[in-house]
Amino acid sequence: MRKFGIKAVAGLLIAAGLAIGGAQLLTANRKTDTTASVDIHDRRLIEAGAYIARTGDCVACHSVPNGKPFAGGLAMQTPVGTIYSSNITPDQQSGIGSYSYADFKNAVQHGIRKDGTPLYPAMPYPSYAIMPDTDIQALYAYFMSQVEPVSQPSADSTIPWPLNMRWPMAWWQLLFAGQRDFAAPAGADEKLTRGAYLVEGPGHCGACHTPRGLAYQEKALSLADGDAFLSGAVIDGWRAKSLRGEAQGLQSWSAEEIGLFLKTGRTDKVAAFGAMADVVEHSTRYFTDGDIASIAAYLKQLPAVNGKLATFPPKADTTTAALRDGRYDARGAVIYMEQCVVCHRADGQGMPRIFPALAGNSAVFAQNPQSIIQITLEGGKMPANDTDVMAFAMPGFKHLSNQDVTDVINFIRTAWTNQAPPIGENDVAHIRDFLASKKPNIVAGGKHE
Repeated sequence: MRKFGIKAVAGLLIAAGLAIGGAQLLTANRKTDTTASVDIHDRRLIEAGAYIARTGDCVACHSVPNGKPFAGGLAMQTPVGTIYSSNITPDQQSGIGSYSYADFKNAVQHGIRKDGTPLYPAMPYPSYAIMPDTDIQALYAYFMSQVEPVSQPSADSTIPWPLNMRWPMAWWQLLFAGQRDFAAPAGADEKLTRGAYLVEGPGHCGACHTPRGLAYQEKALSLADGDAFLSGAVIDGWRAKSLRGEAQGLQSWSAEEIGLFLKTGRTDKVAAFGAMADVVEHSTRYFTDGDIASIAAYLKQLPAVNGKLATFPPKADTTTAALRDGRYDARGAVIYMEQCVVCHRADGQGMPRIFPALAGNSAVFAQNPQSIIQITLEGGKMPANDTDVMAFAMPGFKHLSNQDVTDVINFIRTAWTNQAPPIGENDVAHIRDFLASKKPNIVAGGKHE
């Protein structure tokens, strides 16, 4: 028995050594050794890089509110712990100031740090992999010459051992982040091709809107990879809605509304909150009108997910008259009149571009209720933009009991013409616990907010 135990331990050690050694070989083979020379003082290259950084939404993930741009520290909640975004300013010690162009390309497109450490897939390098070298070179010129260096060390994740070991990520990358090129959708014109590239590549929309598998991989990186692409997912406690053409996706949105939302974070019915508000404020509001139109056209032509409801059956609005007549048939209706009606009105239409509508709002009647629960508990602020003078905020309602929040959300999700499944008190309790356990961001000096 003792000899058997020693042999078993020895076998495990050998297997572990082979796995680690194999991971190191995989990383070495994955890295590029390009010797391309990039003139980081080329004005046209820098200007192109500044715009590409916007299309890649680099600042939203690598900055914290009221912090220095690109200095990192943003707390990203994952199922196994919190990952803090890294400092990508050209600081020599704590940033990427010592990175050669090859080092930069390896990090952005292959998920490998300068020291050879594989990056977690919170960094969307599977999406950035399809970007052409000219765009990566422009990004490098911009970051190295125009971004202010900030001395702010990156923070370690809270992922526990052994899940925090990095070498297994090399095997993950082999399975889920292989080399790939952009392929335009069949029959797509120039406009749709550009939209598909922005969505699949620098915009990395799938990083939030495509569900992930057990290994935290995106289940599809393009529509050609499978029907899961952009079919909706949960990230950081928010429901990133389906961007496909079903009833609870973008079926009720026009291409013009999609474009307006990306440019301003608002339409007459909906408003961006949570992570999407950051995307609009830091990224999509700066897109050219042509790129906005291309993305909207591409998203609008995506089909409904197989098996999902394409359109809702007709439903008459009996809610408005009942509320105006003082007929409150459910506890949720009473709470709505006490807490919500001043802004969102008895007809659920709110005020266009000021207070979002709750009637006909696809975020309200989403199949998964995480977003509406979180915004009810936490509140939120609309993103700033160049069209609307004021960015309005919604207060949080944490003071309400779980049962009260459940009742009012169930009322809203089935009132007017809305159609959605009910939620339970346990759904609200889960989100409340999640919010209470969230780790804060890291600000200058390595301190928490």
